[in-house]
Amino acid sequence: MSPAVSSAVEAAQYVLLIGGLFLLWRLGLSPAARRAPAGLPAWDVSATDFFLFLWMAICGGILAPYAAGLWFRHHALTNDLRVVLGTAAFQLGLLAGVLVFKLSFGRHAIPPSPPTAAFNPLLAGAATYLVALPVVLVTSLIWEALLKVCHIPAPKQDAIDLLLRSHDLPTVTGLLLCAIGIAPVTEELIFRAGIFRFVRTRLTRWAALLLPALLFGALHSNLASFAPLVALGVVFSLAYERTGRISTTMVAHALFNLTAALLTLAGVDT
Repeated sequence: MSPAVSSAVEAAQYVLLIGGLFLLWRLGLSPAARRAPAGLPAWDVSATDFFLFLWMAICGGILAPYAAGLWFRHHALTNDLRVVLGTAAFQLGLLAGVLVFKLSFGRHAIPPSPPTAAFNPLLAGAATYLVALPVVLVTSLIWEALLKVCHIPAPKQDAIDLLLRSHDLPTVTGLLLCAIGIAPVTEELIFRAGIFRFVRTRLTRWAALLLPALLFGALHSNLASFAPLVALGVVFSLAYERTGRISTTMVAHALFNLTAALLTLAGVDT
């Protein structure tokens, strides 16, 4: 990357971080923000139906990659493309399980956004993304330092490593579509609209915020990104609670993944 491009990227990062710090205070930490009412009503569903929701999602996440593996046997694909398609199959399988639950159980499924929620999901999603940036950055710095002190190796996520070394257009395209299009929808429906919405009225507040965030971080199976993803999950849950719209966190999630992908492709260490 040329020095001019590198400088432009660094300047853009600083601008986004400053904007994020301002919005973090304005929308999250100021006295007025802390008094703002939640826009998310309780999810009135039984524990049995909730665990059935999780079971259907998990079954989809298991069966779809298995079916993809059977298909791979009859097609000549690169190993990298197999990884990307397998990941996409896993995400789509989870999503299929959620949709089957919704179609099968009607009113007991994840309810729609409340009609009183007056937030523009694109603007709210962009604001949530900006708020998350300084939170994730500080968490990343602390977590990285802790891992170094403990002499624990922390390799990059497989997706980041694949994006760095792959020059195959179908592989890169599939990876970007999965990270920016599929994963934000699937993961927000499961971890925020599903798990967080269920536990927020049944557990203490911090437990309700941390449980889906911890599961969200664990799903990515990468020690280096675990704590930052937990912090990101907490921010997303708070944004979903405030706005009452799952589309808010879907947009923020997609923007976060898009930024990570662009920085990786530009040669900036993420």
